[in-house]
Amino acid sequence: MKLLLQYLALCFFRNDPTELIPPNSFMWKTVGFYLVSGCIVEGLIADPADGSLEVLLRTIMAFSTIATLLLLTKKSLYFKQLFTSIFVCENFIMTLAIAAEALDHIMVMRHEIYREEISTTLGIFLVIWYIAIVSYIFRKFFSYRLSESVVFAFSYFVLTYGIPMLFMDI
Repeated sequence: MKLLLQYLALCFFRNDPTELIPPNSFMWKTVGFYLVSGCIVEGLIADPADGSLEVLLRTIMAFSTIATLLLLTKKSLYFKQLFTSIFVCENFIMTLAIAAEALDHIMVMRHEIYREEISTTLGIFLVIWYIAIVSYIFRKFFSYRLSESVVFAFSYFVLTYGIPMLFMDI
């Protein structure tokens, strides 16, 4: 539990992810939680079968993107730390996304006038927060300047979310 709390602090830009060393079981539990929560979110948005495939593709893209980045920077020994740091925070954001989906459902049932605006604002806020967290983690791991880390974080977001989404639309 202590390790989880240390990782969750990254979501609020506290702690140094390079100092957190997860055991293998923690990393795989993080991946498992990501797959389950991702399937829940995608199942609420679209067809559960398509959503599950998209989540699996995102996971593969995340593994590939992080591995490639670490190989290019000659820091492949940090894979488990970087991957776990990003995925714990992604799981936190995903949990908030599930809550946002539940809120959207409640607003639909109550015929709220500003439902779309509220849901869209929450979604944009979560995406910006996610990119900021990944940027923070990249800055800590690679000592990038702020602008570089934001560009890499945005690129990571496009690779891990955009490409699987594009693939699913084909």
